[in-house]
Amino acid sequence: MLKTLILICLVTFAATTSSHAQIVALGASNTAGYGVGASAAFPAVLQDLLRAKGRPMSVSNAGISGDTTGGMLSRLSSIAPDGTKIVILQSGGNDRRKGVSEAEAAANRSEIRKRLHARGIRIIEADSYVWSALRSGLRQPDGIHLTAEGHRKVAQQLAASIR
Repeated sequence: MLKTLILICLVTFAATTSSHAQIVALGASNTAGYGVGASAAFPAVLQDLLRAKGRPMSVSNAGISGDTTGGMLSRLSSIAPDGTKIVILQSGGNDRRKGVSEAEAAANRSEIRKRLHARGIRIIEADSYVWSALRSGLRQPDGIHLTAEGHRKVAQQLAASIR
């Protein structure tokens, strides 16, 4: 009887944990939520939207203000643990601002993609969503960071691309 109960618990636990896909948002200040706070940043809003749709996915925010593609590459293995299903990549513009050549930035992005693909992790590129929101005026007075509404728009677009 005890063995049967333990087996039932293990099967239930395995079924429960496998239904919770892990998503990691990797990026710089817009991912981190600069100026609006982490709870209003698109990773948190995305998690709320997915859960409201009955998709119990956890979204981890691995955004660091001022980060470059080199920094993202160096911490990639620590921010995408086993079980990560999707990485949302928002590399932003800090490379250019910090004097990193376009060739080096492109090589870093390529290596990030290569490592994630090797692990079977789906990549969603978020830069176009962020730039679209910024171009539509959903930006803070500095012109480079999203407003709370901009984050919501990005999260809605990301949610539509997650099946």
